[in-house]
Amino acid sequence: MSIDGLDRLVEKLDLERKVRLLTGASVWSTHAEPDIGLRAMVLSDGPVGVRGDGWDERNTSLTLPSATALAATWDEELVALLGGLLAREARRKGVHVLLAPTLNLHRSPLGGRHFECYSEDPLLTGRIGAAYIRGVQAGGVAATAKHYVANDSETERLTLDARVGEQTLRELYLAPFEAAVQAGVWVVMSAYNGVNGTTMSESPLLADPLKGTWGFDGAVVSDWGGVRSTVATARAAQDLAMPGPRGAWGEALVAAVRAGEVPEAAIDDKVRRLLLLAARVGALDPGLPGPDGPSPSAIPAAFPDPSAPAFPAVLPDAATFPVPSVFAEQDALPGASGSQDRDHGHARTLLRRAVAASAVLLRNEGPLLPLDPRRLRRVAVLGPNAAAARIQGGGSGGVYPPSVVSPLEGVREALSGTAEVVHAPGPSLGDRPTPLVTGNARDPRTGEPGVLVRLLDAAGAELHAEHRLTGRILEPARIDAAVTVEIRALLTPEADGVWDLAVAGWGHVLLEADGRVLVDEEVERDTDDPATVHLSPPYRRARLALTAGRPVELVSRRRLDPGSGIASSLAADPPRRADEVELAAAVELARDCDAVVVVVGTTEEIESEGADRAHLRLPGRQDELVRAVAAANPATVVIVNSGGPVDLPWREEVPAVLLSWFPGQEAGHGLADVLFGRAEPGGRLPTTWADRALVSTLPRDGTLPYTEGLDIGHRAWLRRSTPPAYWFGHGLGYTSWSYEGLSVPWNALPGAPVPVRVRLRNTGHRAGREVVQVYLSRPDTDVVRPVRWLAGYALADAGPGEVVEVVVDVSARAFRHWSAEHHGWRVEEGAFTVLAGRSAADLPLGGATWLAGTDRPVGSRTPEAAAVTREPA
Repeated sequence: MSIDGLDRLVEKLDLERKVRLLTGASVWSTHAEPDIGLRAMVLSDGPVGVRGDGWDERNTSLTLPSATALAATWDEELVALLGGLLAREARRKGVHVLLAPTLNLHRSPLGGRHFECYSEDPLLTGRIGAAYIRGVQAGGVAATAKHYVANDSETERLTLDARVGEQTLRELYLAPFEAAVQAGVWVVMSAYNGVNGTTMSESPLLADPLKGTWGFDGAVVSDWGGVRSTVATARAAQDLAMPGPRGAWGEALVAAVRAGEVPEAAIDDKVRRLLLLAARVGALDPGLPGPDGPSPSAIPAAFPDPSAPAFPAVLPDAATFPVPSVFAEQDALPGASGSQDRDHGHARTLLRRAVAASAVLLRNEGPLLPLDPRRLRRVAVLGPNAAAARIQGGGSGGVYPPSVVSPLEGVREALSGTAEVVHAPGPSLGDRPTPLVTGNARDPRTGEPGVLVRLLDAAGAELHAEHRLTGRILEPARIDAAVTVEIRALLTPEADGVWDLAVAGWGHVLLEADGRVLVDEEVERDTDDPATVHLSPPYRRARLALTAGRPVELVSRRRLDPGSGIASSLAADPPRRADEVELAAAVELARDCDAVVVVVGTTEEIESEGADRAHLRLPGRQDELVRAVAAANPATVVIVNSGGPVDLPWREEVPAVLLSWFPGQEAGHGLADVLFGRAEPGGRLPTTWADRALVSTLPRDGTLPYTEGLDIGHRAWLRRSTPPAYWFGHGLGYTSWSYEGLSVPWNALPGAPVPVRVRLRNTGHRAGREVVQVYLSRPDTDVVRPVRWLAGYALADAGPGEVVEVVVDVSARAFRHWSAEHHGWRVEEGAFTVLAGRSAADLPLGGATWLAGTDRPVGSRTPEAAAVTREPA
């Protein structure tokens, strides 16, 4: 639709109706405006799946590997295909706007939400993020680049003020968002935090560079609850305040416009951008009367009190919208023609491929991997994450997968009929309560696996009842008169002994077992963070002796206080053997096996939205487990199941270390493909792995100074005398490579990419893929720079003995620096060193190219030289 057409639609609306459009109709939807053909748009969290318009375990979502895993592929084509899969999921669920990707950087490995971000590097983050955006939006669904900007830690994330120098802000933290705009992203989300003294929903950075210099023509949506003022945010380039229907705009904004405090032209621009978004996602048809859509009165309020932190609510079904074609390879994915079973099978194949493509082989002495199934008779799969792998991080991006293949299941299936697979969990990771599931609980009314959830009025009378599949209920049905949420289940203990029982919620909580009161307590809300209020209310516990096979009826109740959210949980855990006993059992099992796979990892308390990590150590006694098992059986493979870096103090004591990240629903299948050589581990580290963090995430007096400047991740470690455990870009495959030559033109054309040609040979015995990385450096410089920086990369595929040449086009931007003095991009005249290889520290090839400076007179000469070719140093 043309700008003139949008302007004509805006002119049809009075001020009140225009302002109404600028705040959500509910937590997950915008307002409809039938007079101009505008339907309501539905927004949904990502990035690993499309949850839809509420939290309900019965509404499942295909679940991708974590963002860190996608970046580890360094494969933009694959990421675009996965983005297309998400677009089809969104259309299936009636979602118009996917709230992903997250483009914040891994400034510090302590960041608690880094599993949802891509990388420590702005170039890699920008390119992978752009591929994700292209894939999603090719399917007619809007992607959302978030959280703009410098939302790189979770501690005090709602209020902290990031103090970032101008050069650092431009070269690092804004760069991935600029790449997203260049990729055509339709939505940008402003962050909770402030930057250099101004909260981002009021920040001038929304106007420039975002909408000004970069030319972003889409809509800026707030993070949920991020619009906290009326005039300042409305005068800024903030377009949509979420959630609704209440908020800081509404009638207050109408009054501010009438009083001359906010120009009506600013309101018009915001509405115009929302209409353009609606046109792009198929929610605007000005030629026909639009459906009324859900009216504000028809949608339950998200929270009974406006002081409550903003988060989820349940919405009616969304309007449907057109389904454009996406990629030819995706024609059989969900949403396309053909049988549903075939669609699901193709989706699982793509997700399985992504697991292997993102797995990073950190170490492989011998080599131990790949394991040969023909030589195996008995294999042990050990560790707390082996039978129940963690497939995604914690927080608002969580989804409910249709199924999950654990590493244990994947190995058993791969070795079926070939070898015996045995399992022991080893020491526990902690004592966090486990919500009831269909495997251990039954609805006391129907006998179905699961639980009974009831909503009660003030007198305790039942207003509503429903069967659910888990004891963790984030969103029961919303009934205006409800004051209590009750979860009721029959638990049949599988073991004698003292069980741990628990109830979670804010406000008054009660826990009963066969009518006996075990917990009766007031739990006062002590946080405003929405991820904690609405997703992770605290548990209150009790212990009770139970008899195996004798059912007990468990009942939990929590009062729905204003501002306390609506989530509650009923949990039960059997008696656990002592850690020493479990450790000894795992070691004993490992002794008599041909190979051992140990799966270790993090927990939701360590990697989740709302909190940063205090250290990089694995929880519990997992390090002790690895060392003991490796001592008992030298054929030990360790799989690390985490979203970001962890300390691996035993890494030189085991022959093989494989990083799985949070691998999504096809975890076990994809990892088995790698373990047994059906697929090569395709991943390379998108973030440096070390035993400690060099940068803090803790604000002081509400401010977080980015004093490290440009030196984060591998850039910081390059200035240290000791190396990290594993460098940015590192990763092994199942073949070997020889880097044989590099050529680069000496005189680079101003403003043009510099083609860097790299020749390499597959010196192994099987086909493989290599990620060829090109870095720049400029040792003699008058500009603040890193020691070296990633400037480009390309994928190389070759068969055994084959020689290939890849061309890495290094953009003109890679040579530029941001000048605070000139408030613009500049080029320092002179020679830049060009390095190529397989990681930030393994760069066997080198050359140079000469660039004219920004202020150099037109036509002036540069030193003459032929194209430079360099052999390995």
